[in-house]
Amino acid sequence: MSSGHRRDHSISMLRANLVALVIGLPVAMAQLSLFVFLHGTLRVAITLTGALLFLAVMLASIVAHELIHGLTWQLAGGSAAATVTYGVQWKMLTPYAHLGGPIAVGVYRLGGLMPGLVLGLIPYALSLVLGNGSLLIFGVIHTLAAGGDWLVLWLLRGVGPGTLVEDHPSRAGCYVLELEGTPQ
Repeated sequence: MSSGHRRDHSISMLRANLVALVIGLPVAMAQLSLFVFLHGTLRVAITLTGALLFLAVMLASIVAHELIHGLTWQLAGGSAAATVTYGVQWKMLTPYAHLGGPIAVGVYRLGGLMPGLVLGLIPYALSLVLGNGSLLIFGVIHTLAAGGDWLVLWLLRGVGPGTLVEDHPSRAGCYVLELEGTPQ
């Protein structure tokens, strides 16, 4: 941007993955424990066909996770979020959705929240209601997988509504755009 500057609110993909894992494992253990507390046990039947189906669903849901980011940004951000690219950072084995151009921080936050909600927390909540072990495992894995996204939301905790942000091209997080005369 020509007037103002950018504050970096990002961390390396490696650090994001490590922090998400360290914080996410106790959360996953708590989720599993609550399920067992409510249902007395965790039963998951493992068959070759079931394992292959679960693997296929998990691979498809990795793609869905990134599509949910991008589609949320596009739908909630309108023309400001028209450009979303998808790929994999192979060095870190991390899939990504990258938003080109500035967007309101609220829309960016919503896009960051949605995959963990749709693929993680909602299936987990359904597993508690239905006592379904497969939904439990799916929800726990995707709650854990959204840990990096939630870490980015934490990095943005002090950014005020309406502030523009720009997705970082190679790290987890974004730049906060500070326009001249705009309090942050």
